[in-house]
Amino acid sequence: MDAFKKGQERIMYRTGAAARLAGLPVETLRVWERRYSLSEAQRSERGQRLYSAEQVARLGLLKQLVDQGHSIGVLAGLSHEQLQSMLGLDGQAKAVAETPVRVLLVGAMLSRRIAAMGQGAYGLDVRGHCDDLEQAPRLAPDAGADVLVIEMSELDDNAIAPIVAARQATGVSATVVLYRFSPSATIRALRAQGCLVARIPADLTELALLCQSALDGHRPPLHGIALPNVAPPRFDETALARITAAGTNVTCECPRHLTDVLLMVGSFERYSQQCASRNPEDAALHAQLALASGRARMLLEDAMEQLAIADGLPLPDGWR
Repeated sequence: MDAFKKGQERIMYRTGAAARLAGLPVETLRVWERRYSLSEAQRSERGQRLYSAEQVARLGLLKQLVDQGHSIGVLAGLSHEQLQSMLGLDGQAKAVAETPVRVLLVGAMLSRRIAAMGQGAYGLDVRGHCDDLEQAPRLAPDAGADVLVIEMSELDDNAIAPIVAARQATGVSATVVLYRFSPSATIRALRAQGCLVARIPADLTELALLCQSALDGHRPPLHGIALPNVAPPRFDETALARITAAGTNVTCECPRHLTDVLLMVGSFERYSQQCASRNPEDAALHAQLALASGRARMLLEDAMEQLAIADGLPLPDGWR
């Protein structure tokens, strides 16, 4: 515990590390900084940008909202609290902060991120930590922790037995496993062992929510995966059929080809939504697929609108 507190001195991240923690390509972060100066990063003695954990957390929020279709130009001027509110995290964050979850942490990067801002900022009461899974069984079983949180960027079958052993050795009630890349079979195997398995969140506010979900025996909330920001289809099959029929009088075959693509993408979007509801093991993955295909459909519908106007093809009734 004392060692963790000593690690709570202010940690600064260079551009590459900040981008990686926020889930952003470095090039994207540089463009955002150049255009919007959105993080007010400090400079090292050599002129390199340095980001605090608070700034990294803000970048993570921005990334999630941009992924949902919001404009970075609008988001750049909003506060951290406003960004959290847009993601629906503000009320939940206040709730978990009132009753901190007692945790043991496994993972050097995770421990540093929490130490940088202070554990209380995330609704967590850290009772012990270590850098890797091999050290986890040595964490004190009498530390009073309820949840073991394990962060592994690349998660595979080799980690299953050590994770189960660490849970038994520490005597916790629940285990949360965070990953960036993992085979679906490994995720299913860990869930069968009673672990809550989720992707590493960009905003650590979500970590306390995941821990509480693990204690409650619930599946993690799919923040950033639901589809409220994907507009409903603007072209149904009847409207697309009318465009295709009218397009036979046009030399260019693009209306027909674009119609075929729209039908395919729309069908895949609906299929993924169905998979997300009937397959709880892969719900998050299929929700992401549905979100991605929904965004692709919206772009294709914009292209179809421009094409229909240019070629004088019929648009749906009541078109704006």
